[in-house]
Amino acid sequence: MTAPQAVLFACNFNSIRSPMAEALMKHLYGRSVFVDSAGVRPAEIDPFAIAVMDEIGIDLSKHRAKSFDDLDDLSFDVIVSLTPEAHHAAALITRNIACDIEYWPTQDPSLNQGSREQSLEAYRELRDDLMQRMIARFGKPGGVDV
Repeated sequence: MTAPQAVLFACNFNSIRSPMAEALMKHLYGRSVFVDSAGVRPAEIDPFAIAVMDEIGIDLSKHRAKSFDDLDDLSFDVIVSLTPEAHHAAALITRNIACDIEYWPTQDPSLNQGSREQSLEAYRELRDDLMQRMIARFGKPGGVDV
């Protein structure tokens, strides 16, 4: 499959999963795809998400969380929901527009009860899982080592 022209990643708070997915998609596919992210309700970016993305050279520190209501445009080819709540919200906002909605179930790494290193490992697993799913869904990106 080829990458669509516009993708929205959605989760509950736009603080971990969807910003990581947005940043990974931009890193992998560059300007060939318009990418954004949103949450059902926005919250501050998670520091562990910033840390594990920094490990692979992606800066999430300037990410500003937004909700579906904050989006300027809903002209997306695909909305990838990463939580059941986001999937429901995506279905509601796309009732009258042509847009595919895909559900990629993902674990919430912030629920990890272990040590700092165990928590970081949960975030790394999410990051790597998202990258593998993107490549499987949208194809291997050109010019990026994965």
